[in-house]
Amino acid sequence: MEGLHQLEIVILLLAVVLALTTVARKIFIPYPILLVIGGLVLGVVPRLPAVTLSPDLVFLVFLPPILWSAAYFTSWREFRDNLRPISLLAVGLVSATTAAVAAVAHAMLPGIGWAGAIALGAIVSPPDAVSATAIGRRLRIPRRIVTILEGESLVNDATALVLYRAAVGAAVGGSFVLGEALLQFVFAAVVGVALGLAVGMAARWALCATEDSFTQISITLLAPYLAWVLGELTQASAVLACVAGGLHVRQHFSAAVAPTTRLQARAVWNLLIFVLNGFIFILIGLQLGGLLEAVPSGQFRLLLNVGAMVSVTAIVVRLGWVPLAAVLPRLLIPSLRVRDPMPPWPPLFLIGWTGMRGIVTLAAALALPVTTAAGQPFPFRGEIILISFSVILATLVLQGLSLTPLIRALRLEEDRGEEQEERQAREHAATAAVRRLDELAGEEWLTSDHVDRLRVHYGRQLERFGSSGTVDPDCSLEAGDTFRRLRHETLSAERLALIDLRNDGTISDELLHRLEHELDVEALRLGIGERRVSR
Repeated sequence: MEGLHQLEIVILLLAVVLALTTVARKIFIPYPILLVIGGLVLGVVPRLPAVTLSPDLVFLVFLPPILWSAAYFTSWREFRDNLRPISLLAVGLVSATTAAVAAVAHAMLPGIGWAGAIALGAIVSPPDAVSATAIGRRLRIPRRIVTILEGESLVNDATALVLYRAAVGAAVGGSFVLGEALLQFVFAAVVGVALGLAVGMAARWALCATEDSFTQISITLLAPYLAWVLGELTQASAVLACVAGGLHVRQHFSAAVAPTTRLQARAVWNLLIFVLNGFIFILIGLQLGGLLEAVPSGQFRLLLNVGAMVSVTAIVVRLGWVPLAAVLPRLLIPSLRVRDPMPPWPPLFLIGWTGMRGIVTLAAALALPVTTAAGQPFPFRGEIILISFSVILATLVLQGLSLTPLIRALRLEEDRGEEQEERQAREHAATAAVRRLDELAGEEWLTSDHVDRLRVHYGRQLERFGSSGTVDPDCSLEAGDTFRRLRHETLSAERLALIDLRNDGTISDELLHRLEHELDVEALRLGIGERRVSR
């Protein structure tokens, strides 16, 4: 009956997640904010069973697929081109925020010690960019801002968790050696990336070795958990392992599986990530009741003040760091000012303001050990957890709710660069298909009628994409077996041409996703969705 009781809670929470997400989309509020608020309301409902969020559950069940998916949908070209600002945020800003928060906590909480203060700083330092990027994409803010925010959210967790482990180790064992912490950081990063690439290559081989769509989708679901477990077992960065693995698989997934698998996998992953994100944010809100019970009533007001001050510190440090990180490299490297001019202040302010904390912050706080090596209670454990929770609430509600009107008020210039990329990509893909038609023109299984029909089809595409006109959606043709075979060859040529453009950096992964989806739908409609790329 206990299992049935837990299942009822899961069903109830899923229903609440669906309802609140629907409301959030209608009123244009980031759904994580509404889910956290909904969790807070559910937490005070009488007779509702308490729901405890296990940090092991968060780290092992929730994080691997979320990180892997985020990396998969990140453009490697744009990630590489923006590696400098991403690194300054993911490493430099996390370190600076950790130091600033530690100083504030040490001053306001007598007796906490530097190890506990640094642990608190590491816990609240990594922002969660889920809400920011979701709004940014819908409002068509410059793509570079979205890329930087997404790239930061992929890497900053690794930096924060390394600092967190070093501080917790010092608090538990009573010692801290800077050299060992730096060596641990380098080891965790290098080995984590290597493990992720190894898992990605193994997943790629497994995908190519099987023809079954369900098996292939299962491989994509298993890979992030394998990368995470290997990272944890080797004391490397499991976060970077998932990120590296997801980036690697994306580079080869287009040619490794058939269109049907890609369409089904995308549907499965979209549903999985939606459910995981929904559950984790509503569970964050549900934790408040248990946290309040763990803190003595006499200290509640003090902890609220400390939480407010830590929140302000984290926000102010980010607002100051972003313009500083943009100015200093250009002052130190004159050639950089020519290659990458100083951006205007609205994009810098938007990046500085989008610093909402989320799942990693709460999971790291709850994962604090209960006792030290001497068997004593971990110092200020309950206080650190409650302060971390207050930072999550403050940043999600204050910054998250203000993000949409802020983006509109800043009147950022819409990013039109991808439109030219798309026109170029479509023209290049159509040209590749026509070239493949010429190569196949003498084949015995072909008739001139089939070839002529497709020449007209691609001729219309080339005419439209080379001018200022729009693409006619009614450009597909019904076909028999012979025509479907020919259509498979031309669609394969288009797909390989788009992959080549992505590989040489001409177009982004996001554009490849969109155009590839159209090719997959066309292949599925013609009954050739089970066939892989023809080389």
